[in-house]
Amino acid sequence: MYEEILGVRQNARVTPEFKGDYQELVDEISELLGAPATLENRDFELIAFGTYDSEEALDPSALDPVRTRSILTRRSTAAVREWFEGFGITRATGPVRIPPTPAAGVYRGRICLPVRHRSVVLGYVWLLDDDPGPTDAQLAAAMQVTARIGALLADEAQHGADLTREFRAVLTAERGWQQDMAVAALRTALGPRGEGPHAVLCVAPWPSADPDDAPSARTVPHATALCTLPWAATDHCLAVLVRLRSTDVQVPAHAAAQRLLPEGARTAAGIGEARTSLSGLAASWQEASASARAALAEPRLGPVAEWSGIGPYRLLTALPAEAGRDASVALLLSPAQRELARTAETYLDHAGQAARTAAALGIHRQTLYYRLSRVEALTGLDLDDGEDRLLLHMALKAARL
Repeated sequence: MYEEILGVRQNARVTPEFKGDYQELVDEISELLGAPATLENRDFELIAFGTYDSEEALDPSALDPVRTRSILTRRSTAAVREWFEGFGITRATGPVRIPPTPAAGVYRGRICLPVRHRSVVLGYVWLLDDDPGPTDAQLAAAMQVTARIGALLADEAQHGADLTREFRAVLTAERGWQQDMAVAALRTALGPRGEGPHAVLCVAPWPSADPDDAPSARTVPHATALCTLPWAATDHCLAVLVRLRSTDVQVPAHAAAQRLLPEGARTAAGIGEARTSLSGLAASWQEASASARAALAEPRLGPVAEWSGIGPYRLLTALPAEAGRDASVALLLSPAQRELARTAETYLDHAGQAARTAAALGIHRQTLYYRLSRVEALTGLDLDDGEDRLLLHMALKAARL
């Protein structure tokens, strides 16, 4: 049974993204004080239980009914909460010693380390008060760790806040003072989470047309805010603000994309370049949207495409739709000439190398030459001319969009 108690590590209500961080900090306090520490939120719900490898910590008799119930049920009763709060832990800024009271089921004394952030109590770290117990220097070091826990609890509380409108405003506001105001509003709403690198993720098409019908940020790993936006003529897409640890690692954005991409649907995700300032989110959104378009147009790029990896589509997605419709390739792009268009694109993708192209298409080289001559006849373009080849290649790529 006690092994099961020690195995209870986190409260199920904690956001998955934060679980490991809480556990590391509680274990750090346990190591500093040489005793198992327990972290609860301000409602006395268990968040993490730190174990300490000592004979006393592994002795089931070391637990009293209050501590046992807290670990097993992950919460304390209202009566226990009221009793502990009677010692002033909600107002304390430093360690509070609570004497043993067998009548209340507290057979051993406690030390409570209040967890605060910006003068607001957000939780408590508990440990048994032994004789001689931790020194003042050890407790001071542990209180420094509780400050980090407080910042994390505050961060998680904001993590679940609905920032849909602020995020959408940043992505849709016109350049200039309107966008500056939208960025300022989002920065205020994010608080500390607004610091550090972010990237924007685009998932398209998104099944819901309701602008406010987006998943909760709590359900998507590393997501800070989400909103839906119009996509193409009749569809919608989902925009996701993803918090990164560094500008050169997009792993969190990929994790969010994998969580959101539905199985079996023709949906793709695009990731914009990381930005260290919220003022760059609109540009990251344009890159993410373009990357999603590229992944839909060119399946080999998806289902998740980064802006840095979509090649010529970085230019093509920036052009108006009509810009890629050159009259010279109109006949080649008709349904009747689909095989010729595929042959031409494959040939140009392989830098005009006939042997590699024929192998990729599974045809004889003479068949390839015949098809290329037909392409030239239909388009009036000379495939030995570099500029003509560039025009044809870009027109074929643009047609996919």
